Amino acid sequence: MELNTLTAISPIDGRYRKQTETLAAYFSEFALMRYRVLMEVEYFIALAELPLPQLKSKFNASLKNELRGIYLSFNLKDAERIKEIEKTTNHDVKAVEYFIKEKITPLGLDDVSEFIHFGLTSQDINNTSIPLSVLHANVDVMIPALQEIIYLVKSKAKAWKNIPMLAHTHGQPASPTKLGKEMMVFVERLEVQLHQLKQIPYSAKFGGATGNFNAHHVAFPKTDWIKFSNTFLDSLGLNRSQYTTQVEHYDNLAALFDAYKRLNTILIDFSRDMWQYIAMEYFKQQLKKGEVGSSAMPHKVNPIDFENAEGNFGMANALFEHLSAKLPISRLQRDLTDSTVLRNIGVPLSHTLIAYKSLVKGLNKLLLNEQKLNSHLEDNWAVVAEAIQTILRREGYPKPYEALKDLTRTNTKIGEKQIKAFIDKLKVSAKIKTELKKITPHNYTGMH
Repeated sequence: MELNTLTAISPIDGRYRKQTETLAAYFSEFALMRYRVLMEVEYFIALAELPLPQLKSKFNASLKNELRGIYLSFNLKDAERIKEIEKTTNHDVKAVEYFIKEKITPLGLDDVSEFIHFGLTSQDINNTSIPLSVLHANVDVMIPALQEIIYLVKSKAKAWKNIPMLAHTHGQPASPTKLGKEMMVFVERLEVQLHQLKQIPYSAKFGGATGNFNAHHVAFPKTDWIKFSNTFLDSLGLNRSQYTTQVEHYDNLAALFDAYKRLNTILIDFSRDMWQYIAMEYFKQQLKKGEVGSSAMPHKVNPIDFENAEGNFGMANALFEHLSAKLPISRLQRDLTDSTVLRNIGVPLSHTLIAYKSLVKGLNKLLLNEQKLNSHLEDNWAVVAEAIQTILRREGYPKPYEALKDLTRTNTKIGEKQIKAFIDKLKVSAKIKTELKKITPHNYTGMH
């Protein structure tokens, strides 16, 4: 069966392809090949710039540009050539090495072609290519998409700054709040966690077969290969782990996945709150002509964007959990379990990106229903009991909490009339009574 968006097994490459296609440039098989080619070429150039004596006379600026063109112009035909070579090598990284050697022949570099992949093991390429692709995907796609959500929520918070709203603790009516402030709770949480995510280094392994530069050192014992490699990876935006086995230990990559998990958990919390507010009719949703809310009930406009976001965040977090728990563990100097797992990094990031885009869509459809917000406040005058008893405490009134408890914990509806009648019976000054009567569910909203 021909592969297309309708035949793809994963919805990432099927139903949601339009939402995730930007990540294909970082996490597809094609992308992994391209990043491997990039690392091999840049390493080859760095050896020439060191310079190694064998390469010193071979390179000039023009040649470097032609070499970089191998990955800058990397196309599907090139990727297919690598797969063809891999049929013989049965080794994906070795196939990349042979592909580059083919490419440098027209450049007159056959006699130094063995400095492609010189002294390296496959993981020196994999454990630099993959964190580099993650770095680029975060900078180019993921972080901007998250920042769009933060900006949207913050703009909603600003617009709703003065909108009073009944709070609910334990699902019960509680001291009123402001809708804008409730949005800012999520803005603050997201900004803190985004800041932490940005602080995590993109760590890479680069040190030969078991991390000791054995081959490099035996061939060129006078070269400081540690300094060379640190400088080389730093120029790419990567942080070289100084002591490794054959593989990067992935601790910082695990930290990155855990940071995404926390961000996603916050956004699950946000999605559920928005779902509940829509259910409470605090928000209505903009209608789109031709759109169907239910196959059976024509009146329904479901909060599908927030539900879609919640589901995809859940999928992402399940995979992030496995990645962060598995990758830092490897038997002795290395086993191969990391290899297949690393190929799936794009999967939870794709589910996360789908969820981000669903949230943006949902937020842009919200219509504030002030009438419902006000009616809920008006129906819950009992929430001003906290304010009244606090002022009575200030005035030294005996057992104010108990007095308000007796008033409000009844099966009788407590409205403005009952609250003001209670105030009239209090043995306090007329000034205090006036102060108390000014308190309503609509203005008892605190400082935010």
